[in-house]
Amino acid sequence: MLMLPDEFQPELLPAGETDTPNWWFVFAGDNLLVRATASGAELPTASIWPFAKLRTTRRLYLGSLRGQPCHTAEVETTAPPPGMRFESLRALWTRLDEALLGVASHALQLIEWDRTHQFCGRCGAPTQRRADERARYCAACGFTAYPRLSPVIMVRVVRDGQILLARAPRFAPGVYSVLAGFVEAGETLEQAIHRELAEEVNIRVRNLRYFASQSWPFPHSLMIAFTAEYAAGDLRVDGRELLDAGWFAPDALPGLPSPMSMAWRLIQDFAAGAE
Repeated sequence: MLMLPDEFQPELLPAGETDTPNWWFVFAGDNLLVRATASGAELPTASIWPFAKLRTTRRLYLGSLRGQPCHTAEVETTAPPPGMRFESLRALWTRLDEALLGVASHALQLIEWDRTHQFCGRCGAPTQRRADERARYCAACGFTAYPRLSPVIMVRVVRDGQILLARAPRFAPGVYSVLAGFVEAGETLEQAIHRELAEEVNIRVRNLRYFASQSWPFPHSLMIAFTAEYAAGDLRVDGRELLDAGWFAPDALPGLPSPMSMAWRLIQDFAAGAE
């Protein structure tokens, strides 16, 4: 599952010069610069910025992973250096070291936040990075902008040994997933679950239980997963947000989301336990 590794230590500034190679998480848009290998992919390492011909639009120090400093940068071009290429994080799942992929997810979210908060949302003046915390500060009006997180609830609903899965227009052909939706301002997580299920599939649930959470960098979501039991209602979809929904037995599941997702973990846990 995609997540920031426990061995990663977030920091604002490097502790000092070191002979240890530095990891460089270099992005063109949402794609990460890697070198393809026979067994997968590798990140570039160097003590200083290693790509003189790549012009950066921003650079950030991230922290350290197992004692190795980690930097991220955004470049203007999509033309990689010789022997390297830009690939999406989804494409790198299972090919790049899992801990490095987790740090890459963290880096991508910070790059996107830094890019979209160059100016104050209150007064429009330019912002600057704070030296004492991960934030951008407006000297004109005093507003401080922090990295954005958008909470999303996800719920696995089970009825008589079958799991509720639905298909959205954006999904790959044949893929179904558990129900999910953004939390509205002022809502609790539980309220968001009940509202989403009523709006999207016309059912009610009971016995909500927290399952797990996951950072999801597309672009800045925090997925918060629950399990629940069906209580009442007949399935109904609107044909816009959802195209189809149904109850599936563990031995008759449709196409599933990527194994890097929390949705996959929720479904696999159901299939293994056969609630």
